[in-house]
Amino acid sequence: MREVGVPHPRLALPAAGQGDDLIAFRHWLEAAIPLVPPLGIRDMHWQDDTLVWSLSLAPNLKDKGTGFGGSLAAQTTLIGWCWVTLWLRSQGREQNVVVAEASQRFKAPVTGDYRILCRPEDLAGPAALADRLASRGKGRIALVQELYCGDTLCLTARGDYAVLP
Repeated sequence: MREVGVPHPRLALPAAGQGDDLIAFRHWLEAAIPLVPPLGIRDMHWQDDTLVWSLSLAPNLKDKGTGFGGSLAAQTTLIGWCWVTLWLRSQGREQNVVVAEASQRFKAPVTGDYRILCRPEDLAGPAALADRLASRGKGRIALVQELYCGDTLCLTARGDYAVLP
């Protein structure tokens, strides 16, 4: 377990023009944030501009035998943080990312293994963020997350993520 107040070492940036090895990124994430290993992330991959996680329900159960809202909310916030962090890394940038605002809407119980999709709320969001980073060294982007259990949309979420100078 890490010591409070001591930053975890950063992961080396990928080679120019290359994306991150998502398996290595996930291992780094699990070491950097002690809460991550118990979340049950089985896989992470990109589908165009959407980051997709596959997760196990078992470590996220509540007393009713369905998904615990607190775990699901944490996962939607974290996948957004990962989206921005990975995007920055693909741009050759190492900057801190924080969630500025997050909200969730629970639509149906999560009754089995599930997946979360995270993408920009606005297709122009990444370009606008790149422009703000170039001109001001900081910026924000809004992301949306959707959690599916099979074909059922169980949760929608939105987060504003700030990239610090």
